[in-house]
Amino acid sequence: MSKAGCPYDNAVMERFYNTLKHEFYYLYMFDSNDILDQKLYEFVYGKYNHVRPHRANGGITPYAARCRAA
Repeated sequence: MSKAGCPYDNAVMERFYNTLKHEFYYLYMFDSNDILDQKLYEFVYGKYNHVRPHRANGGITPYAARCRAA
């Protein structure tokens, strides 16, 4: 645990949720929670991890970065 009030502890998750809301959630309407769950899974495990490049990884996808590290 770090010190209380440290603004950088949660920065990675805050950035992810910002991306999730602006590139996925705010763009679509969902008729049910089941559809939301399915589309959320497709976004995170499909687009976000395998298609969308990330600056923190040098412009490659998180999946490609993990494959390079292994």
